[in-house]
Amino acid sequence: QVQLVESGGGLVQAGNSLRLSCADSGRTVSIGAMGWFRQAPGKEREFVAAVSRSGGITAYGDSVKGRFTISRDNAKNLAYLQMNSLKPEDTAVYYCAARRLAGATTTPNTYDYWGQGTQVTVSS
Repeated sequence: QVQLVESGGGLVQAGNSLRLSCADSGRTVSIGAMGWFRQAPGKEREFVAAVSRSGGITAYGDSVKGRFTISRDNAKNLAYLQMNSLKPEDTAVYYCAARRLAGATTTPNTYDYWGQGTQVTVSS
């Protein structure tokens, strides 16, 4: 069973940085690509970033390109989201997701496993 646990969220001022981590504590199923999504109050879940199983292919949502970086450490079953130059509009609950297949995708319904989410709040 895959169990994803996010950490690293919090309150930060605009222009500052945060790094989110996602740990797979299950370790009984091999996971493929991993992704980050976010959801603000009253809005649909939005794609943020994804990374392939090997880590060699990444994808980003248009609103975070150039500011956020996704990475993973397969030896430790961890994924990261480095968020720089944060803006108030980045405020949301951030979810880590994983899928059994290797390719990185951008749509939520292609992911098989989800974490509980971590709140990120950016003040102006």
